[in-house]
Amino acid sequence: MTTGTTPKFTRRRTTTIAATAALAVAVPFAAGTPAFAGPNFPSTEGKTNISSIVDFDGLVAELDRIERTSRFDVEVQTLAEVGTAVSMSEQGRDLYVATVGDGPEAVWLQGRIHGNEPYGTESLLSVLKELGTNGSPEWKLLRETYTFHVIPMYNPDGSELNIRHTILQDGSAQRIDLNRDWGVGKFAAAESEAFYEYWTMVDPAFAIDIHHQGLKREYGTGDDVTFSLGISLAPGGPTLPGIEGGAYDVLTRQMQVHVFDELSKYGYVNIDRYQVGGSLEIDIKGGVVSAMMLGLDHDGLNPEGHSNPAIFFETSGNTSDGSLGQKARGKSIKQNVLALQELLVGMATGEVQAEDASRWDEIPHAPVTGYQTDNGVIPIGY
Repeated sequence: MTTGTTPKFTRRRTTTIAATAALAVAVPFAAGTPAFAGPNFPSTEGKTNISSIVDFDGLVAELDRIERTSRFDVEVQTLAEVGTAVSMSEQGRDLYVATVGDGPEAVWLQGRIHGNEPYGTESLLSVLKELGTNGSPEWKLLRETYTFHVIPMYNPDGSELNIRHTILQDGSAQRIDLNRDWGVGKFAAAESEAFYEYWTMVDPAFAIDIHHQGLKREYGTGDDVTFSLGISLAPGGPTLPGIEGGAYDVLTRQMQVHVFDELSKYGYVNIDRYQVGGSLEIDIKGGVVSAMMLGLDHDGLNPEGHSNPAIFFETSGNTSDGSLGQKARGKSIKQNVLALQELLVGMATGEVQAEDASRWDEIPHAPVTGYQTDNGVIPIGY
């Protein structure tokens, strides 16, 4: 891994990418992923094998391997090497980023901000490997269009403890949800300070965050949901329409409509919209991708008010509930890889920007009754 070098930062705002001919998308497989099994996606039997999940040492080893074997200059660094003021986790672990690509716009890909939601790490390692080694036209286009900043394990402490949170080391032992810690008066955790500063250095054009959720059934059918599509500031809700003249309200829906259409072609993926409490859209401002869209200026590090659109994916099941199901492992990782690849190529070709944003309402969901905010529920018709 490189030491003391400067990452490939870009200071450009989001622009509309000129459309090119539509490209057929090859499907990469996660390294070491077992063959897919039809049933048990996901399992409720509590048989998740934690020892099979990539841990922190495994992450470091895999990043090193990807960097050494890459054909297209994957660069792996710790935030200490990047030079952020805070650069390690609460428990003193290095925080890793990997960059690849020479494009004029930066893309931020992050996973495992919650330690019990593991497959973001493995999905992003799979995508990073393809970006570093795959010479096909699709991956070449992505490297030429974007510079990728990949954070496969945002929360290494929680990952090692198999818990959602990180734990403060200031003597309080307080558990902090890192995805509620980017906000005014917040930034309690070292990881939040570190990655926020890195975000202000990168100024990405857009961001994608990979999560897990609990076991879920589709509204109206009762079918098991394997994958949910989320926007953390609700489209048409109290906040998003007022950002950038409504541009993010449109583009984030276009992004998820594109993912929905492309992944619906695969019979083992059943998709709906992410909701909480049965019928509420989230409109939280303390989440990382929410703060990105809001252009949060913390500690004077973002005086120009950079902001960027961002979305998230949710795979069903997590490790602390024991609900991932070992037989579902390959499918759970692959649906993330497919979603990332389809979305990134769609953004690069302009297909996403041509989608009908109103079709967000066609993605299966319960009738919306309100918005879950940081300060409680706002009913429809507020």
